[in-house]
Amino acid sequence: MDLKRHCLKLNDGHFIPVLGYGTYASLEAPKGKAEEATKLAIDAGFRHIDSAYLYQNEEEVGRAIRSKIADGIVKREDIFYTSKLWVTFLRPELVRPALEKSLKKLQLDYVDLYIIHFPMALKALEKCKDAGLVKSIGVSNFNHRQLEMILNKPGLKYKPVCNQVECHPYLNQSKLLDFCKSKDIVLVAYSALGTTRDKRWVDQSSPVLLDDPVLGALAKKHKRTPALIALRYQLQRGVVVLAKSCNEKRIKENTQVFEFQLTPEDMKDLDGLNRNVRYITAEFGTGHPNYPFSEEY
Repeated sequence: MDLKRHCLKLNDGHFIPVLGYGTYASLEAPKGKAEEATKLAIDAGFRHIDSAYLYQNEEEVGRAIRSKIADGIVKREDIFYTSKLWVTFLRPELVRPALEKSLKKLQLDYVDLYIIHFPMALKALEKCKDAGLVKSIGVSNFNHRQLEMILNKPGLKYKPVCNQVECHPYLNQSKLLDFCKSKDIVLVAYSALGTTRDKRWVDQSSPVLLDDPVLGALAKKHKRTPALIALRYQLQRGVVVLAKSCNEKRIKENTQVFEFQLTPEDMKDLDGLNRNVRYITAEFGTGHPNYPFSEEY
């Protein structure tokens, strides 16, 4: 199934597929798995692939994309590829070399979306867009104040097209979502199925989202999985959602998100699950003036 028609228009005129395949894996996962899983995702219909320099798998992900292009399954322009600038490259003179490093690993000429976690790199990123190395510029983990700061920057050339944040029924980000919509910025949800696996980032005592009885009941009602209910919830709110799995059955299953609809009552029940549980707290950044999670939204 081709998911190409399921896209949102970004504020710079480009289109982003609303369902993305997340390639982040914990350090224990074998690197070769990323190539195999990305190929499975493209075969299943995913056209939006989300990775980053930090994930240390861009070579494998790039190989998967290029092999599917070589097989004639997709063209380069069918794939929406996202990479991210890691915090060690924030100095303006390091931004383009970091992006070029990713492109070299991927063996691609450009990325569709390049995301930053801190505002300092924006100017240098605008130059990368002018040079054709990146089509769209976005941010991640920005609260509304940080977004305001960027949008009010004198001489801002390109508005960020998206804000990629943790978002799921336990942390539905409704205020941030409304704010982003009012500024024509797309919210992209990571950890959309909750996550308790990666000990590096996640508090292991966090509740398991997919075991929630409300999700379970809705899954039964719609004859779907709790994961599909959580993904569908985001799409109906106008959120772009990333689904992450290395399991072939689940990768295929996640593309069924377009085959059913939640009722307004279902959506209300899911809204009611919000309890501001954040799985990824990035505690190493607390106390920093740019730490994003001390604000309400």
